[in-house]
Amino acid sequence: MKTLTQKVVFKNTTPDELYEMYMDSKLHSMLTGDAAKITKKEGAKYTTYGNFITGKNHQLVPGKLIVQSWRASDWKKSDLDSIFILQFEKKGNDAVLNMVHANIPDDQADGIKSGWNDFYWTPWKAHLAGKRTTKKK
Repeated sequence: MKTLTQKVVFKNTTPDELYEMYMDSKLHSMLTGDAAKITKKEGAKYTTYGNFITGKNHQLVPGKLIVQSWRASDWKKSDLDSIFILQFEKKGNDAVLNMVHANIPDDQADGIKSGWNDFYWTPWKAHLAGKRTTKKK
C-alpha cells in the first residue's frame, strides 16, 4: 500500500472556492469532464467518473477539510478502500490544497498520482484563470 501527498498552490482564490469545486456535483463534473454525484453530507456516498470512483464522505468542514473513503472500480476485491483527505488553507491572495491519499494499492499509485494532476489540479487552475476547462475523455 502507498500513500500520496501533494501540496498545490492555487493563485487568487479562496479555500471556500476550492472546496466547492470538489464538493459541488455540477462543478466537479464540468471540471473533470465526467459525471460526479456528490453531496455535502457526512456519511453520504458519492461517485465520480461515471461510477468508476466510489466512496463515502466521512468528515466535511466547509472551506477547510474533506475526508472520504475512496475506491476505484478496477481495484481487486481484496484491496481495502483508500482514505482521501483534502485540507485547504489561505495564504495571502492564494489558497493551498494539502492532499493525502492513503492506502492505495501499489500497482495503482502512479496512475492515481498523475490522475490528480491531469484531471483535477490542472483543470482547476485553468478554471480559476478563466480558461475553458472541460476535459475530453
